[in-house]
Amino acid sequence: MKKIAIAALGVAGVLAATGCSAAAGDDEPSAPAEEGAELRVWLVGTDTPEAARELLIDTFEAEHPGSTLVIEEQSWDGLVDRLTTALSGSDSPDIVEIGNTQTPAFTTAGAFLDLTEHYEALGGDDLLPGFVEIGTLDGSFYAPPLYSGSRLVFYDTAAYEEAGLTVPTTLDEYVANATALAEANPEASGLWWPGQDWYNALPFVWEHGGEIAVPEGEGWDAQLSSEASLAGLEQVQQVMQEASRAPVDANETNPQVGYCDGTSLQISAPSWVKWSILAPADAEAPGCPDAEETLGVYAMPGMDGGAAQVFAGGSNIAVSAATEHPELAVDALEIILGEEFQTIYGENGLVPARVSLASTLGTDAVAEATTEAAANARLTPASPRWADVEAAGLLQDLFVQIAQGGDVQALAEQADADIEAILNG
Repeated sequence: MKKIAIAALGVAGVLAATGCSAAAGDDEPSAPAEEGAELRVWLVGTDTPEAARELLIDTFEAEHPGSTLVIEEQSWDGLVDRLTTALSGSDSPDIVEIGNTQTPAFTTAGAFLDLTEHYEALGGDDLLPGFVEIGTLDGSFYAPPLYSGSRLVFYDTAAYEEAGLTVPTTLDEYVANATALAEANPEASGLWWPGQDWYNALPFVWEHGGEIAVPEGEGWDAQLSSEASLAGLEQVQQVMQEASRAPVDANETNPQVGYCDGTSLQISAPSWVKWSILAPADAEAPGCPDAEETLGVYAMPGMDGGAAQVFAGGSNIAVSAATEHPELAVDALEIILGEEFQTIYGENGLVPARVSLASTLGTDAVAEATTEAAANARLTPASPRWADVEAAGLLQDLFVQIAQGGDVQALAEQADADIEAILNG
């Protein structure tokens, strides 16, 4: 498969071939924090609120007269390829946001500046420990957390009431509710699930006792075709075919659109999607603020009750090893990881990078569900090549085919072979 062969070249290989040393950070930056510089920051998607962006720009430029900070918004689609090219080129951004699952690949490749000496100034032991771990390599600290968030289930309480449903307490009840909603509303999804959305499939695999891939010797053993994983994947297919009327080839972006127009009565999405749903109707990305009265939320339930093992979404942030302004970049990171900036995240439903600011999430139903879901959240395999798996679109392709009614076992076996070819390549 040509697509996989290209991706399997790996982030590390591309960066190394273009001269980005895998030992980035071994040489301490000696350039002074000059004034009159332009600092370029890549933020991904629209999750970082406008208030936080303005705070970063205003604070940085006030602290560094004559210098400017420019935020360049990127999309998640194709991010790995764009980062690979940008970080290894002569026109690298200075600071980049990167998905937590993609961080090990770029850290291992030497794409980021060593921030070990700045660990305490950037938050130290107050930073989310799991994200610190994934941004650390061989005892050196490269990529602090930016924010976190677990997937929650948002639902229309009026539709639940009309269908005679109550909030589910087990995974089987969750599936049954989604199917019942779809049966009661033939034109709507009981659970909106576009085929490319692999994030929402992981809890089904994990709750049935399966895994994506586990370490084996010096390599990785992909396990989507194990008996336990197959049980989860078969349940995924059931929901996709019986409860969802989302396009089977679409991705998970903008889930508020269907919720607001009434074609999605239930969605599983990151906690901050609440604010997308409740955004003003005339916003750049319109929401439906009038839906607040009937907007319910809960943590996805596990097999035997309690919160399911959901995917821990969120991002890390790092300074490019190729930056010409390392001191200015670190100063900007201190603002980003500071209390005022991170509080804005919390107030907008994103889990702050600082543990001590968890209370900024508030005490409403979303905050309570976020806390419950985060306690049992998990990450993808901690392989430096995992970013190549994502870039190859293997899981997206797998679940599109599952949504189309394909043979689950055959598809899982092929996915395992493709994943191992990349992780062990």
